[in-house]
Amino acid sequence: MQQCKSSKRVVRFLFLMIACFITSFLYAQLKISFQFKNVITREPVNNVTVSVNGAPVAAADSMGMISVLLPAGHRSFSFSAVGYENAALSAVIKSDTIFIVELKSRNKEMEEVVVVATTRNDQSVENAPIKVEVLGKEEMEEENTIRPANIASILGDVSGVQIQQTSAVSGNSGVRIQGLDGRYTQILRDGMPLYDGFSGSFGILTIPPLDLQQIELVKGSASTLYGGGAIGGLVNMISKRPATAQESIVTLNQTSLQESDANLFLSKRYKNTGYTFFGGYTHQNPVDVNKDGFSDVPRLNSSTIHPRLFFYPKNTIVIVGYSGSFHNSKGGDMRVLEDHADATHQYFEQNNTMRHTGELVVEHLLGSRKHLYFKNTFSDFTNDYSDAQLSYKGNQLSYYSELSTLISYGNKNSFVAGVNVTGDRFRATHQNVFIPVASLSNNTVGIFAQNTWVIKGNTTLEAGLRDDIHRQYGNFFLPRVAFFNRFNKHWAARAGVGWGYKVPNPFAPWYMDDAPDKIAALPENITPERSIGYNAEVNYKKEWDKGNTVFINQAFFLTQIMDPVYGTIDAAGNLYYQNGSKEVISRGFDTYIKATVQHWELYAGYTYTVVTRNYLSGNPFMPLTPRNRAAFTIARDFDEAGLLAGIEGSYNGNQKRLDGSDTPDYLFMAVMVQKRLDSHVSLVLNCENLLNYRQGKVESLYTGPVTDPQFQPLWAPIDGRVVNLSLRLKL
Repeated sequence: MQQCKSSKRVVRFLFLMIACFITSFLYAQLKISFQFKNVITREPVNNVTVSVNGAPVAAADSMGMISVLLPAGHRSFSFSAVGYENAALSAVIKSDTIFIVELKSRNKEMEEVVVVATTRNDQSVENAPIKVEVLGKEEMEEENTIRPANIASILGDVSGVQIQQTSAVSGNSGVRIQGLDGRYTQILRDGMPLYDGFSGSFGILTIPPLDLQQIELVKGSASTLYGGGAIGGLVNMISKRPATAQESIVTLNQTSLQESDANLFLSKRYKNTGYTFFGGYTHQNPVDVNKDGFSDVPRLNSSTIHPRLFFYPKNTIVIVGYSGSFHNSKGGDMRVLEDHADATHQYFEQNNTMRHTGELVVEHLLGSRKHLYFKNTFSDFTNDYSDAQLSYKGNQLSYYSELSTLISYGNKNSFVAGVNVTGDRFRATHQNVFIPVASLSNNTVGIFAQNTWVIKGNTTLEAGLRDDIHRQYGNFFLPRVAFFNRFNKHWAARAGVGWGYKVPNPFAPWYMDDAPDKIAALPENITPERSIGYNAEVNYKKEWDKGNTVFINQAFFLTQIMDPVYGTIDAAGNLYYQNGSKEVISRGFDTYIKATVQHWELYAGYTYTVVTRNYLSGNPFMPLTPRNRAAFTIARDFDEAGLLAGIEGSYNGNQKRLDGSDTPDYLFMAVMVQKRLDSHVSLVLNCENLLNYRQGKVESLYTGPVTDPQFQPLWAPIDGRVVNLSLRLKL
């Protein structure tokens, strides 16, 4: 009997222990952490209120971090913050977990005052030691309805930036910053350089604005951050990322210059996955604007697709993407383009290009203030070129891989370091004539570090260092120092100095496109270009009443390029490159003012640039570079009527031709009216080159016989007045 009671006690004890174990398991307190970021800017979002099953529990700190203790099980979280759309998340909690939550801003101004990638350390544009100008989401949406095919026009609206068309036949263009050649501007896509060398001239012509969240521009040396090539500056094109709200945009466009465009963008963020998709098509008929028998606008069929998949495992964002661009253009004698070629009318140039690009990006949160980034991209670019005498196919393979880390020490210090490998390989095949540059390759390994200190809250000091090792040209040591100081809420100043370099490349953008059989191989004794750039500026801003702001910027710049590489053309039209015995110097200042007064938006800017080639004695001034350039924009939003109207203009001063003579100055004007029919549909009527100024009105665009025309370098528009009507559907 006693034994039976004892057995019952043991059983009760065991049941009690099991119950306690189950209870402790069910109610164990797990640490759940959240990192809040702006979905567009990637900057931390503070003061986010976190609610669990509808009950508020805590708010995020200044670094956008928060941790709560919760028992295991299914939990529903909701997040809210001033200026941001509400978000929600449901998950089964089994262990300590960190969630990365991306919030979408309600305020368009908030999207325009931060830097996504270019500074590498999540600083705001306003307080960063390195000056970055941002063309934000609003500008991208506006440009999508004005020039939906590419971003060349909107880049040219920025003070100190010049879009240099290098061919009247193909329409290729380069980006020049502070008066320097296009080869000194580095073009990035999501922080990865791929548009250089043989494929460089076709870069900005294949990037539609609808596919971009924003464009970031750095004027002056940025080689310390992104390697060789960024002597004059860089352009970083940031792709869109998905938000929890479905985004569906369709744009249809037709111009008076016989161009038709159709673009589509889709995106959506789910719990663990997301996607973005862009698809676009452009058709352009050839047009002879000045009636000289040659096309001023080539025949063009261009299509682009860009799908990206996003995955959100624990503490990580993984992006897998593909981009395909297919560009078929043919220009030249209009008789040939109309299929009426004869013994006299035979000249044409045709470019069939394909660019396949794959990307893999991994962003991992190591802790509350530690991030690890991996980027990898590979691009295959092919151009099948032909003219009346020549046919050949060129292929360039480009690659870029980077591993970097960002460590923040509170609000006072941040450290960035990384290593990257980049390179390209060019091969010419299927040519019917001798091609001097039939193969070319580059390979560079770089290591970089940058530290940012906030001193006494008002002053920020930043120092960076990069060491690049090129397989052929050796070692490049690139330091950079910059500082920013805010004197009070109105006045601020920044200054910096940085070193850069550029390895010689016979396919680097020049003033004009040259046929492949005319480009000579680089001489064995040619050396890389090295540079040092200085910049300084003063800013003033003021806000009054509600929404009224004014911002004034006065900047000065000086860039010196040692051992500059320049080209000379012999009597047979062959292009040879060599080093100059003295430096190229670009210097000047840039002044602009931006203001928002009630419903009016105002912008005015003036840039003074003097670029001298000191290796030349007779005509040292850089050709096709206006010394004086000014621009203005005035826009008014009539909310009640659903109308937005604007007018913009630019003045371009005299430029030096290649022979040293001066071009006339000219004024360029444009007007735009947008009508919002409802929240989903809008119409835009736009007129570019309102005054119809054309280089063809001043001089002939070619010399020589019709059978073998020699085209002049371009210093002004050649396509004349263009009117376009676009329809934007936001579904």
